Amino acid sequence: MATRRNDEVKESVMEMARIFQPRDPRKFVKEYVKKYRIMGGYEDELTTIVEAELKRMKMASVAQG
Repeated sequence: MATRRNDEVKESVMEMARIFQPRDPRKFVKEYVKKYRIMGGYEDELTTIVEAELKRMKMASVAQG
């Protein structure tokens, strides 16, 4: 059950990053964790996910042209 919840949080933060395209991933994650009451200790992992998603989006936009 905990793994499923963890996956849902990861998917949600990736989707939110796609929508909002934050300039500061760490601040974005900090606000996300606070707003949605995510247990502490996941900030670094979620920040890494947001940074990777933003890089992926940037690469896709460069490839398109």
